[in-house]
Amino acid sequence: MDLVFKIIALAVYFGAMIAIGLYAFRKTEDGEDYMLGGRQLHPFTAALSAGASDMSGWLLMGLPGALYMNGLVEAWIAVGLTVGAGLNWFFVAPRLRQYTQIAGNAITVPSFFGNRLHDRTHFLRIAAGVIILVFFTFYVSSGMAAGGIFFESTFGGSYLLGMLLVAGVTILYTLFGGFLGASYTDVVQGMIMLVSLLVVPVVAMFVVGGPAEMFASVREVNADFGSMTAGGTFIGIISSLAWGLGYFGQPHIIVRFMALRSSRDAKYGLVVGMSWMVLCVLGAVFTALAGLAYFQQNANAVLTDTTNGESVFLDLSQILFHPLIAGLLLAAVLAAIMSTISSQLIVSSSALIEDLVGGLGMKLSAKGALWGGRIGVLAVSVIALILALDPNSSVLALVSFAWAGFGAAFGPIVLLSLFWRRLTTAGAATGMIAGAAVAFIWGKFTPDVKVGLFGEQHLYEIIPGFLICLVLAVVVSMITPQPPAKAMEEFDDMLDSLATGEARDRSAEAAAASGTGTTAPGTTA
Repeated sequence: MDLVFKIIALAVYFGAMIAIGLYAFRKTEDGEDYMLGGRQLHPFTAALSAGASDMSGWLLMGLPGALYMNGLVEAWIAVGLTVGAGLNWFFVAPRLRQYTQIAGNAITVPSFFGNRLHDRTHFLRIAAGVIILVFFTFYVSSGMAAGGIFFESTFGGSYLLGMLLVAGVTILYTLFGGFLGASYTDVVQGMIMLVSLLVVPVVAMFVVGGPAEMFASVREVNADFGSMTAGGTFIGIISSLAWGLGYFGQPHIIVRFMALRSSRDAKYGLVVGMSWMVLCVLGAVFTALAGLAYFQQNANAVLTDTTNGESVFLDLSQILFHPLIAGLLLAAVLAAIMSTISSQLIVSSSALIEDLVGGLGMKLSAKGALWGGRIGVLAVSVIALILALDPNSSVLALVSFAWAGFGAAFGPIVLLSLFWRRLTTAGAATGMIAGAAVAFIWGKFTPDVKVGLFGEQHLYEIIPGFLICLVLAVVVSMITPQPPAKAMEEFDDMLDSLATGEARDRSAEAAAASGTGTTAPGTTA
């Protein structure tokens, strides 16, 4: 009977998600709507969408699991992410919103790089598009792995079957509402994630006897759980904090900034986004605490994922709640995972059609672009499926690799593009490629560094990748000819427009004045 209730909950939830997708489908009329929502995204929607698409599976499974296994020393990741997200909203969001419209109405991150620097060779767009496809493949794989763990924990089915089910449904769902469908779905997911991460640990805490009993039980399991240094190393803590650097270069997050109605919406988004994030992170911490206490007090209760601890939220939901309520909580986790994958697949598809195909000068018909996007989604999905075949795949490990790749390749270039007018095409290209290469090689071969008496420690690959990208971009820009005068003028236009929120597209004005009716590279007519 419990299984019947869970299936009912899943059916209701998926029905709601499909309805949202159909609603978004009716509001999507052209390519810019499909990829960027027509730049009319409400800041509340943008804030919850950015958070939910960023943290869905990781926040509900990866972070509680890491805390459950190792204690609060793992919370440094949450600290770094919270600070990074706040800085991203405060510094990057308003400037990126204005600049992407001023720089030829760019609707993807790679096309913004190309338009911002007036790269006539389209090399930047193509290289950035390739990087997005490579690293998002790993990112999508992490979501599929989370889906497999979910299915295994909830229904007692096989990891492989669950992963294939999540992948198959998500691939179909992505074709409905595009960017708006993913964003609207993320809002619903974000609210349910917040409620779930508050309700589950609070109920669990009282089931184990209240806060005092919970902490006492946790101390019996891990006396050092409350220490943010026990079991950690200097390099390890620095590496965890460095996750915050990744925010500046995550395409599926910063694209929400590009879709805002104006730069002035960024302040609203900052307040909403950070409030949601702080509450959710605290919920994840207390989920780990309550989980440790519960399984310590109840020897007959079994944690499904004993390797990574990533099933603690799922297991508590099923043990403590009526099957129907548990089913809704579990359905929210699954839908959140799928929504994140959907957002990433849309960005990958945009990179393929708008940046790779468009950057090579190939013109596709509307129908050709649609089918090209579908083929791209399918190709990324198949490769991600292969990577996620291992049932022991850690959600946190897969996410950390992709997060580092984007942070190292795009983060410094985004910041320099928005805050330094002297950045050149050669500098950006050199830094971007070097950052991606260093992050990839460092992450795959996991080199350790010798640090005094602390022995060999692994340095998170985003740190060397980010620094090398930043240094090379600046040095190469300084020794190459300065950007065109038009690029300098657009930079000044961006600064001037921040106060009013009105963006001026010089490329569109020039096209209108000449009577050509053409659009700048990277735009959608």
